[in-house]
Amino acid sequence: VRGLCPLKQILHQKGDNTLIFEARFESGNLQKVVKVNEFEYQLTLRTDLYTSRHTQWYYFQVSNTQAGMPYRFTIVNFTKRNSLYKHGLRPLLYSEADAKKHKVGWRRTGNEIKYYKNNAGQGGLQYFSLTWTFQFPHDRDTCYFAHCYPYTYSNLQEYLVAISKDPVKSRFCKIHILCHSLAGNIVYVLTITNPAKSSKDTERKAVILTARVHPGETNSSWIMKGFLDYILGDSGKAQLLRDNFVFKVVPMLNPDGVIVGNHRCSLTGQDLNRKYRSNMKKCYPSIWYTRNMIKRVMGERDVFLYCDIHGHNRKQNVFMYGCERKQQAKAPYMHPRVFPLLLSKSCPDKFSFPDCHFRVRKSKEGTGRVVMWKMGINNSYTLEAS
Repeated sequence: VRGLCPLKQILHQKGDNTLIFEARFESGNLQKVVKVNEFEYQLTLRTDLYTSRHTQWYYFQVSNTQAGMPYRFTIVNFTKRNSLYKHGLRPLLYSEADAKKHKVGWRRTGNEIKYYKNNAGQGGLQYFSLTWTFQFPHDRDTCYFAHCYPYTYSNLQEYLVAISKDPVKSRFCKIHILCHSLAGNIVYVLTITNPAKSSKDTERKAVILTARVHPGETNSSWIMKGFLDYILGDSGKAQLLRDNFVFKVVPMLNPDGVIVGNHRCSLTGQDLNRKYRSNMKKCYPSIWYTRNMIKRVMGERDVFLYCDIHGHNRKQNVFMYGCERKQQAKAPYMHPRVFPLLLSKSCPDKFSFPDCHFRVRKSKEGTGRVVMWKMGINNSYTLEAS
């Protein structure tokens, strides 16, 4: 993935102010652009590889910009009826000039943002458009637009290299290869716990966290990074957690999908978060090996909590999905609503308990949350973030 530079498009002649679009880079997604008039462009996203669906994630580069001119961009092939773009969400912009001059990174941008049904229904499919106007901050700048803050496979690798080189963190955080993806990319697993001081320490319970099964939900990687920054830190609470628990972390379940700029699927064109019951090790290696790793951990110690981290495209806040039996078992089981309730008490400005759900729907039976719960992990959750 690294070091493959896209071919530079050549400007036709001097004074040609046509924007140049590019998305042939890691996690990029854009299929084609039509110039409608001088400052208006119609964009089509690429569907997830080997599917005809899942257009949501976009990430592309724009160069040959003119400052101060009102451009209009319209993405014409979204498939979801509802969107947070109707409720104040704005596209993200990164300007190379602003980053260099003012140390400004990604920021939300755009005016006159509308999300609406269009008439481009193909084969009975209904499409929706996102449109916004925008003025570039600099002439001849190179800018990027994205649906959510990008977090690439290379970002993850750089982060893990920094941990492995840190003399303190590498003592209590061991990085291993869980498996290789279909495209041969490494799926990592981290084991985080303080070295045992006595034989009693072997009774530590396990906490299992996974993220980024859906590539377009980049916020799940940022939440995972926030968790890792915290648990690998030197605060008293982080030390206490490492003394009492063994954390097993799979930070990126779907590296192939992340690299190619998919929104939801792996290279099989399948949603991996519906494959936890599958025994097809060859097709879904990261899922198969994660489930097996969890079974192995359950044989060694109690698993206190399992949580798979996601991003949500249509709902606001941070909330959880849990699993509840119709007749909740009596002690010693902790009620599955307790942990989300504690979260809502400790950060009421972000975490919303009323948005949490605990019913196990039939359509969710192949998800990590439900499969781990049925394997015997009582506190089994999906964490969703807007």
